Amino acid sequence: MQSRSPVPRAAGRPRSAAADTAILAATRAALVELGWSKLTLGDVATRAGVAKTTLYRRWAGKNELVVDAVAELFDELELPDRGTLAADIEGVVLQFAAILARPEARNGLMAVVAESCRDDALRERIRSSIVDRQKRLVLQGRERAQVRGELPPESDPAEAARTVDLIFDMVAGAVVHRTLVSAEPVDSAWAHGFTEVLLRGLAGVTP
Repeated sequence: MQSRSPVPRAAGRPRSAAADTAILAATRAALVELGWSKLTLGDVATRAGVAKTTLYRRWAGKNELVVDAVAELFDELELPDRGTLAADIEGVVLQFAAILARPEARNGLMAVVAESCRDDALRERIRSSIVDRQKRLVLQGRERAQVRGELPPESDPAEAARTVDLIFDMVAGAVVHRTLVSAEPVDSAWAHGFTEVLLRGLAGVTP
């Protein structure tokens, strides 16, 4: 099913942050209780205590709503300052795995990724709302490591952007596969071993 075109915002009262928060929380609760196939915007509206038209003014359909509900969970991720790049990476890997272990994150992410296989607009929304937003963690970690002298500065912006993409893909891909596909735990020992492998690879692509 193709996503409908984004709904243009009409002039009028400002959008309510409290309503948005309630709607996204209700969406995640419905995902856990009902699953993707049975979730409807009417059910979400009832749970959130808003009119169904309120949802349609904000989101074009279920796909977009679920992406934003899941994206809000990943916005909780922070890069801890543990003193070294390796320790920082281990910290964010464990945070990421903990979020993916939550039923609302697991159910929502797997559902929208499956739907995006036949919906290009949804795939783009996942990229902009989740992937691109979370690349901030890689940027923060790289900058912090450069200040510490753990990584050299990168003078070529294009090459630096490619490195950011590579690091993000390696971290996100490994943790998602480990938790959602292999259904194996991401504990401190796994995070440590993964970080060692990642940093060896990073040493090979960093000037």
